[in-house]
Amino acid sequence: MPFERATETYLRHIAIERGLSQHTLSAYRRDLLTFADWLASAPIVESDGADRAGGPAVLDDVGRIARADLAGFVEHLATRPSGPLAPRSVARMLSSVRSFTAFAAGEGWLQLDPGASVRPPKAPMRLPKAISVHDMERLLGAASDGSPDGAADDLVGLRDRALLELLYATGARISEAVGLSVDDVTTLSDGSGDLDDGLSVVKVTGKGNKQRVVPLGSFARAAIDAYLVRARPVFAARGASTPALFLGARGARLSRQSAWLVIQAAAERAELSEHVSPHTFRHSFATHLLEGGADVRVVQELLGHASVATTQIYTMVTADMLRDVYQTAHPRARR
Repeated sequence: MPFERATETYLRHIAIERGLSQHTLSAYRRDLLTFADWLASAPIVESDGADRAGGPAVLDDVGRIARADLAGFVEHLATRPSGPLAPRSVARMLSSVRSFTAFAAGEGWLQLDPGASVRPPKAPMRLPKAISVHDMERLLGAASDGSPDGAADDLVGLRDRALLELLYATGARISEAVGLSVDDVTTLSDGSGDLDDGLSVVKVTGKGNKQRVVPLGSFARAAIDAYLVRARPVFAARGASTPALFLGARGARLSRQSAWLVIQAAAERAELSEHVSPHTFRHSFATHLLEGGADVRVVQELLGHASVATTQIYTMVTADMLRDVYQTAHPRARR
């Protein structure tokens, strides 16, 4: 099986079986193309003590991939003259290749999976960066909440405020937020049939098309309602009909890149010294919940993490903060 054909078969498989987004599929394709480019100029390698044709020969037959091919690829990424990749980036690219070789072995193209025993380099633990509640309030306040005159800038401001409030209220990834439809925001009845007193929620579709329901606070709901009533109808009239919640000025669904620019503009207006990215909202959402006493498994569910271990990294952030506060404030803690 030629490498290129095997790659296309694999990408179709994960698109259907795992429901991956186009963004994720593009990342897998990019990583496998990088591996193929390296193989094209790689030397014949040795595997398991026996000479075995690898390197360029793999492009004609994936059955010739050897463990040493993957090990050499990892070494190349970590030492390449054009700029070595960080351990975390190397690990991500190796993960893509190992997933491919596991699939190839399952299909019978490889007798054994050569990637099973190749380990990625250890990456230093990097704690998520959250901003304080005070800075978050400044950031949200920097997004215009509109004014009664209906000027174009005010309509954009209504949308921007709604987007930022939703990001902080739900901890949604930026791709999840711009992928929302109007019908994904709803209010649950409190049992009396009166929706006014019910809980506002948003249905978020995350990685692998997994859905979760996240509560929406009153500030975020008010900002979204103002946007839906005053701004979205104006934007929608400028383009083709779409169920998208957040629209650009021309009526199409707001892109990830445009949403990123919204965040950067708000951060500049708020004059924050910290670097602010779309994930800053997600990190701050989780950190502030844990600081407020939320159970880590509840936060896991709200973030859509498959494993609680991924969520527990946020407990280290709050533990560090508690330690710093204790050492600063307690009279017997100072040295």
